[in-house]
Amino acid sequence: EVQLVESGGGLVQAGGSLRLSCAASGFTFDDYAIGWFRQAPGKEREGVSCISSSDGSTYYAGSVKGRFTISSDNAKNTVYLQMNSLKPEDTAVYYCAAGFGGCRYRFGVQDEYDYWGQGTQVTVSS
Repeated sequence: EVQLVESGGGLVQAGGSLRLSCAASGFTFDDYAIGWFRQAPGKEREGVSCISSSDGSTYYAGSVKGRFTISSDNAKNTVYLQMNSLKPEDTAVYYCAAGFGGCRYRFGVQDEYDYWGQGTQVTVSS
């Protein structure tokens, strides 16, 4: 059974940090790209970041570049999203998703991901 389980969300003040984790199981982790998406109330889901498990290449949305860092521990089948300098506009439910192959042609494209987690809430207070 394929599973993606997010953790690490919570409530933080603006300027603070959180680290999200996405633990994967049930598929060959090294063959997949893992992406992070977020959805704020009343807004569409948007791509935040992506990492290709095979070569470690990374992609970021412009709104988070320089503040968020995605990384992967292939031994643990886990991807992390370190979020620093958080802003109230980062408030959203954050989802991780897995897509076969690399990030290059699937970053931010929801339909290109095969498996999704349930999401974790991140709330940034001003």
